Amino acid sequence: MADQKASADQAGEARRIDTAFVLTISDGVAAGTREDASGDALAERLAGLGYTVERGVVPDDLSSIVAQIEAQAGQCRLLVSTGGTGLGPRDVTPQALQQMLDYEIPGFGEVMRAAGRRATPMADLSRSLAGVRGRSLLVAVPGSPSGATESLDALVPLLAHALETLGGHTQHASVDDGPRASGDAPTDRDPP
Repeated sequence: MADQKASADQAGEARRIDTAFVLTISDGVAAGTREDASGDALAERLAGLGYTVERGVVPDDLSSIVAQIEAQAGQCRLLVSTGGTGLGPRDVTPQALQQMLDYEIPGFGEVMRAAGRRATPMADLSRSLAGVRGRSLLVAVPGSPSGATESLDALVPLLAHALETLGGHTQHASVDDGPRASGDAPTDRDPP
């Protein structure tokens, strides 16, 4: 019985690590009057990175966004929302995420805006952000397909390490090539 529980726990953890949830936040997509181009683009890119991708859609409504994120954040390690990061009156994705995050990762927002800036100066108007809830990484990207994928691509070099660290693997490999020779001066990396 204990072996079955351990196997179930391992299977659940494997699902969490390998599964990414893409949440499209759009009144038009939720109403069926607009195609989910950015959600499709993100799902394709994440699948190409080796994730099993699950999807959801909600309107630009604070309580709907919060409810969907609460339902999914504990089920997967990576949740990427697309849409609602602009300055429009119904763009409430950042407010929803900020209510739910244990803490924000400011560098992720900076990296996404810097990548977008290469394509358009309007990228600085994006309120894209990322943060942590429990052991899940939540990322909010723009609603345009190009803005969404550019933002995700900017984070790809950071994702594996971020998820590994969130999973509790915080040991870093030594940057030293070996023991110091006797008499060498200590470096700022040496323990006191």
